[in-house]
Amino acid sequence: MPSYAAVLRLPYARRTFGAALIGRLSYGTVSLSLVLAVRDASASFALAGTAMALFGATSVCLSPARAALVDRHGPRRSLVPMAGCYAVLLLALAAATLHPGAPPPLILALAAAAGAGTPPLGPTMRTLWRRLAPGRELLQRAYSLDGVAEELLYVAGPLLVGALVTCASPSAGVAVSAVLVLAGTLALVTSPVADGPHREKTADSPPADALPPDSAPGGTGPAGVRPWQPAVVAAGVGLALGGLDLLVVADAGRHGRPAAVAWVLAALSVGSVVGGLVNGAVSWRAPARLRLALLAAGLGLTLAGAGLAPDLRVLGAAAVLAGLFVAPALTTAYLIADECAAPDARTRAGAWVNTAVNAGSTGGTAAVGVLIGRVPLALCFALAAAPALFSAGSVLPAGFRTRCRPGVSRRPRRRRAGAGPGAGT
Repeated sequence: MPSYAAVLRLPYARRTFGAALIGRLSYGTVSLSLVLAVRDASASFALAGTAMALFGATSVCLSPARAALVDRHGPRRSLVPMAGCYAVLLLALAAATLHPGAPPPLILALAAAAGAGTPPLGPTMRTLWRRLAPGRELLQRAYSLDGVAEELLYVAGPLLVGALVTCASPSAGVAVSAVLVLAGTLALVTSPVADGPHREKTADSPPADALPPDSAPGGTGPAGVRPWQPAVVAAGVGLALGGLDLLVVADAGRHGRPAAVAWVLAALSVGSVVGGLVNGAVSWRAPARLRLALLAAGLGLTLAGAGLAPDLRVLGAAAVLAGLFVAPALTTAYLIADECAAPDARTRAGAWVNTAVNAGSTGGTAAVGVLIGRVPLALCFALAAAPALFSAGSVLPAGFRTRCRPGVSRRPRRRRAGAGPGAGT
């Protein structure tokens, strides 16, 4: 199995990946910055929450459409206009929230428009990894590295905002987010691997829209996996994690230690980073769809058990254990989506998984918010874990089917006389 250093030694890998990380750091800083800036400018938590909801809704819902533009026209022709519009709108938001008195409709309109223009740097980078990494094992390691780095960015982003607001207004965080995304995008598109749309089609390859729902182009996808299944599992994981955030707040309040929320959620991130690194380091023999089902089920069972934690220390340990499944599950979902997609639809396929995670997280938070106070907290944990368990069942149907290996015909092999039922598989 190649090392992580081998991934970074690939031609143009450090240059391309570093540029993408700079731009993606913006997504770790913009949410908290926007909420704080709107709250300070309007003295209204309701307006801040509404602005953030509009920003998130347009960003998540339009992500596949923006990714389709990248697939069709390539990163250079698509990402630069998106990043430019996004940065300008964020700078307008920073200016509008710098001083009190901005009309609320203006703030909401700018927030919604900015979210609509969010450049899909994560899905684009995962597509570029396929250009950079020759071979399945290198690609698996690259995706794991990408997932761990993204996890760390979402931890580092709020810390950077916290440092900024100690010496400047929160609107400065919105402006810094604009600068980060523009600088990272411009650096990314100057990489030689970002030149033009991704094409790997042969003369007889069908177009993306003509592929049957349970097939993978070129025979490279896991056998029997439908393109929507990775997104379903990602949505289940997102629903569970979105509910967990609010459940940790409620449990910490029940024990009279609200400050412990940050430590429990940090434990979840630590577990996710460790799990992601281990997942990329192992040369797995089990089929990807089986791993995805087991990872989603492991996350669901761990979260259900976390509801029985007698104190916050045990809850923190359960959070670490749950985190071990998070990054591997999402990385595997991205890998399967990439393999099931046509060469000219891979950015879009990754964006659907990303959209499913984010939409699921939002829905999970909303659903658990309704449940807390109406049903016992332990039952809330179990209900929050249910989507991950159900999604695991959706990707692993009854009667396990053997996976087709890349480049190998799906026709069953002819068994030799006297061979047992499992021979030749």
